[in-house]
This record gives sequence, C-alpha cells and structure tokens, in this order.
Amino acid sequence: MCRFLVYKGKDQILLSKLILEPQHSILTQSYDCRLRLDTRRPHNGDGFGVGYYTSPALGPEPCIFTSTIPAWNCINLERLAAKTTSSLIFAHVRATTEGSLSDSNCHPFRHGSLMWMHNGNIGGWKHVKRRLADSLADKWFLGVQGGTDSEWAFALFLDRLERAGNDPSTDPGEGGFGHTVLRAAMLETIKDINKFIAEIETSSLGLGEDLDTRSLLNFAVTDGHSVVCTRYVSSTTDEAASLYFSSGTDWKQDGPKGSYKMERRDKGADIVLVASEPLTFERGRPDNWVTVPTNSTLTIHKQTVMIHPIIDQYYNHSPSYTRSSGFAVSKGLVSNAPGASQTLTPGTSGRGTPAIEFAA
Repeated sequence: MCRFLVYKGKDQILLSKLILEPQHSILTQSYDCRLRLDTRRPHNGDGFGVGYYTSPALGPEPCIFTSTIPAWNCINLERLAAKTTSSLIFAHVRATTEGSLSDSNCHPFRHGSLMWMHNGNIGGWKHVKRRLADSLADKWFLGVQGGTDSEWAFALFLDRLERAGNDPSTDPGEGGFGHTVLRAAMLETIKDINKFIAEIETSSLGLGEDLDTRSLLNFAVTDGHSVVCTRYVSSTTDEAASLYFSSGTDWKQDGPKGSYKMERRDKGADIVLVASEPLTFERGRPDNWVTVPTNSTLTIHKQTVMIHPIIDQYYNHSPSYTRSSGFAVSKGLVSNAPGASQTLTPGTSGRGTPAIEFAA
C-alpha cells in the first residue's frame, strides 16, 4: 500500500531535504521498498502528492501538487522540491487499493485550511461505502471528487468536525481549530467507520464471499497549525501498519550524499517528522526513530509531541501484549526497520527523545 511523511518545524525547510535527498526518502520508498516485508508488490508507483503551507498573506489553504506519474519519474517534482520551502509539509506515495489511477485519487486531500492523508484501508469497503455516504451532509457527499476510501474517510471527518460546531470551510484564524478539536473529530471518524462495518449484514454478502472487515487506519490531518496522526487497526490481535516519528533541533546532512540525521542540541523539538518508514537508518542511534504505539494518536502542537491511546473495543491496556503482524504484512504495511526498534507506551518516554507527553 501507500507511504506518507509529515514535517512540522519551527523554521521552513527545503522540500528536497525531505522528499528527495535522504537515503530512504519518500521518493526512494516509491520504487525501493526494501523494508516492506511483503515483497509481492514492492512499488508505490500509482501516483504521489505533496502538500505544504505558504505565507499567511496568500491565505490559509495549503498548496497541493499531485501527479499520476510515478514519483521517481517526475522531473517537475524535482524542480519544485529544489526551490520550495515550508514549515509544514505532507507527502504521500500511492499503491492503489481503491479508486482508479487519477489525480483526484492522489493524496493529500484538501478542504479549506485542512489537509488529509491515509495509509491503509477500510475493511469491507464495498459494503461500507453506502452507509458512510448516507451519513454525510449533502455538501460533504457532493464534495468527494475521487473513488478512494481515503477521500470518503476525509469527508466523514469534515462532517463530524462540522457537527461538533466547527465549520471546515471557514478560516479558523490564528491557531487553527485547535489540536483537541481535530483529535476529537478524528476519534469520531474512526468510531463511525467501526460502526458502519459492524452493521454489515451477512445476508448482503455474495455466495461464498469471505469478507475481511479489519481496517488499517493510519490517518494524518492538519489545519496548518496542529497535526494529528493515527496508527490504528480494528482488531484485538493484529498489528497496525507501521508508523514512526523523530524529533530534534536540526535535520541535516551528515557525511556522504543521502546521509541525514536528526540532531539534538537540547531537549527542544524544533523539528518533528512522522513517517510510515524511517528516512534514515542509524544503527548506533535506535532512539532517532520511535515506533508509534498501535491504536494511538500522535499529536503535534507547538512542537510538542503528544501520544494518546485510542481506547475502544480494540485497545489492550497491557504494555506487554503482543500482536500479530501477519495482517499488516499481507498488505505491505509493516516495515522491518533497523535502527527504529524503540517503542513507546503511555507512562514512559524515549531516551533522548525530547518534548513528548503521554495521556491516558
């Protein structure tokens, strides 16, 4: 399936330093997924997208560039990335599961100041789609341009955000909607997806149809100020798709071409990166990339990373509980990443990993 990357920094960064130059950049991941445990489909070549925020004088909406050309073969991506800077960037490479090969199906998706990406799938989608669509206000139903479960999930998020009293179509002003508002809407989105799946009737299945209703919901949303990501699977026994983060004071080249590292001069987090796969592999620094716990949200607010468990019927309170990676591996969504073995659980913090808060 897909891979995505999030950058949020105090200062702007050249896009090429994230999506082109690192040894395992997201562009590299589009054609060389050596960390993907499922090797039956090693490429993410069904299009890509980059979204980033510009000067406030140009408005609160992000600029988005998408293409169905494989990322490794797009000269315009190289030209754009070499001359564009931003302090908040989303990038995504796609391997199709739902929806055709078209620009309208490439992530990230946008509405107003909001930007959205997804890595994974909604279980039993063809049986869920109508239920999800029927739950939306007309404007969100009509606003869907493509055919992916990911964009329909974004429409559901927008609908739930509005129902909570926040208009996604208006400029939320300085500070955005607020990280608690975004996280609450995200949790409602996941809750409703699970509800729609639970409502699938056995009688609606075709003869001999073996329907897998497990969902892999690694979402990312931002309003240009705060970022909320999820690592989630609707199962009590399976592992979620891989997700990592790294934070520090400087993201810089260190050594040969392609060799980047996250530098930490103090306990601050001037830069936060979130990625489906680490962009670097530093075996001597296992804390540089930290595994986001399964069934959790990761929130970035004012350069502080907050981890919250998603407590529902699929959550396990035991930190020693072991899940099977078989399901996520079969989807190509678990990576075996050297130098990224550190896992955080609520109540603990990573050695040398700054500005992290946990909430029960």
